[in-house]
Amino acid sequence: MARLPRSPELMNRDDTALLVIDVQGKLVTLIPGHQLLVWNIGRLIDGAKILGLPVLATEQYPKGLGPTAPELAGKLGTVPAKTAFSCGECGELFEGLEKKGIHRVLVCGIEAHVCVQQSVHDLLAAGFRVYLAVDAIGARGKIDYETALRRMESSGATLTTVEAALFEWCDVAGTPEFKQISTMIKQPPPA
Repeated sequence: MARLPRSPELMNRDDTALLVIDVQGKLVTLIPGHQLLVWNIGRLIDGAKILGLPVLATEQYPKGLGPTAPELAGKLGTVPAKTAFSCGECGELFEGLEKKGIHRVLVCGIEAHVCVQQSVHDLLAAGFRVYLAVDAIGARGKIDYETALRRMESSGATLTTVEAALFEWCDVAGTPEFKQISTMIKQPPPA
């Protein structure tokens, strides 16, 4: 029997980019559970690199909020700065994605109700299919986090988790990339 067609609801490595929004040292430490948040974002970056997905990132006013958290900075390279809350200000990040066949963006970062939410709405308006790794998005307040997720989902963004996204990108078991992802998934989270 032939394989069923892949659902258009699913991401894959050929049509998806990862966007890491404003995970900066001065702000991220104010978010409850920030160690787990940074760890999960690091796993997404590592998985995207293993599978060859483009990894995009931004920093919100680094002069005031400082640089990207050191645990992630080395994985990201040069990160453009912005003063607008939406990553849409850094339009150069998204140039050329369509030519590469990329029409999906998995979003992670902080804060859910400000930079993440405004970026997601702008990405949706630009025609991207947007996914939210809910365990790799944070906010200082629980109500802000929960309300932002509900608002983004009601606008068309799809909720997922880090592990679900990584395996969705893999699509099949048994490949060298799957083995690397599987090993990464088995690592215990920070205490």
